[in-house]
Amino acid sequence: MRQQPTFAATAVLVAAALGLSAGAAAAQEKIKIGVIVTLSGPPAALGAQVRDGFALAVKDLGGKMGGREVEIVNVDDELKPDGAVIKAKGLLEREKVDFVVGPIFSNILQAIHKPVTENKTFLISPNAGPSSYAGKDCSPFFYVTSYQNDQNFRILGKVAQDRGYKRMYLMVPNYQAGRDAVAGFKLDFKGEIVEESYLPLNSIDFQPELTKINSQKPDAVFTFMPGGLGVNLVKQYRQAGLADRIPVLSAFTVDESTLPAQQDAAVGMFGGANWAPNFDNPQSKKFVAAYEAAYKNVPGTYAMQAYDAAMLIDSAVKAVKGDLSNKEAVSAALKKADFTSLRGSFKFNSNGYPIQNFYLTKVAKRPDGKFQTEIVEKVFSDSVDSYAKDCRAAK
Repeated sequence: MRQQPTFAATAVLVAAALGLSAGAAAAQEKIKIGVIVTLSGPPAALGAQVRDGFALAVKDLGGKMGGREVEIVNVDDELKPDGAVIKAKGLLEREKVDFVVGPIFSNILQAIHKPVTENKTFLISPNAGPSSYAGKDCSPFFYVTSYQNDQNFRILGKVAQDRGYKRMYLMVPNYQAGRDAVAGFKLDFKGEIVEESYLPLNSIDFQPELTKINSQKPDAVFTFMPGGLGVNLVKQYRQAGLADRIPVLSAFTVDESTLPAQQDAAVGMFGGANWAPNFDNPQSKKFVAAYEAAYKNVPGTYAMQAYDAAMLIDSAVKAVKGDLSNKEAVSAALKKADFTSLRGSFKFNSNGYPIQNFYLTKVAKRPDGKFQTEIVEKVFSDSVDSYAKDCRAAK
C-alpha cells in the first residue's frame, strides 16, 4: 500500500513546485518555544517573572520572530529534577519546540541540560548559570542571558573586602548554586570566615543560624537564599533585631521577586546584580513601565534576563532569515548577541556566558509604596567568568 505524504512533506513539495526553498516553507510555520520554570510552591514568584518577562518581549515583537509567528509553551518544573526531565522531554518529543528557555534553579538545569542539548535543541537559560557548563562541558547549544553563578556572588565578596569587613558569616542552600555562591564570594574576600552554613533548599526556620550569628558577632553576613527562603530569612533576621547591628550582603535574597512579601523588613539590605529597575537607559525605562502596567509588580533581574532571552532568540532568527534548519548558523547567530540588552553593555564570551557589568544594589521603598532594588555603585566592568578558558566548544 502506498504511503501518503505527511502534511510537512506536502508543504515542502508545494513550496518546491512554486520555486521556494524548504526554509521558506518552514518560515510559514510557528516557532515553538518551551519555557520551563518553577511556577508552584514558594519559588513560584521567580518563575512568574521569567514567564512574564519573556511573554512581554514576544508581545513587543508583535508576536513574531524573524517574520515567523511565535507559540510559547509554559511548563512548571515544580523544582523537581526528575519531573523536570520528563517535562523537558515532552517539550522536545511531543511539542517539537525549537528552543527551550529556562530554568530558574541550577539543580533543574543540571537535570535537563543533557537531554535538551543532546537533542540539538537550543537551551537558553534566563537565570541559572552554574560553573559546570561554563568550562570544559560548555555546549554550542547552550546560552545564558544571566551570568555565571560565581559572578553575582563575587560582587559581595569584593564589597566586603573593600569595606574592611574582617569576619564574615556565610549562609547558603546546600546545592550547586549555593556552593557556587561560596566560591564566588571567596574570590575577592580575604578575611576570616567564621562559619559556612549549608541549609536544605526547603528551609523555613532560620532561628538556629540567627542564634549563631548573634553569638559570633561577625562584621557582616553573606547569604544567598532565593524565593521563599529569602522571605523567611529576612523577616526572621529583622525580628531578631540583627538587621540594625550586622549588615546583610546578599544575592537573590532581597530582590523584586521577594520584596512584595518582605517589604519594610528588607529596606537597607544590600544585594549584587547585573541590573536594577532604576537602571538609567531608555530601553530599560520603557521595559519597567510596560512590565508594571501589564503585571502590576516591579520587574527584577529574572524578568529582565528573560526579556533579553527573547530578544536574543529574535536576533538569531532574523540573522538566519527564519530558517532554523542549519544549527551551526543558528548557533553562530546566537553567539553574536546582536540585540540591545536592557542592561546596556552585554556580549557573549566563548562559552556562551555573558561579559557584562555588575553592581552593588540596595533595597529602597518608592514614593508609591512599592519596593525595589536600586544601584549603589558599579563593582565590576565587562566581567569575564574564570571558566571560559576551558570551554572545548570554543576551540
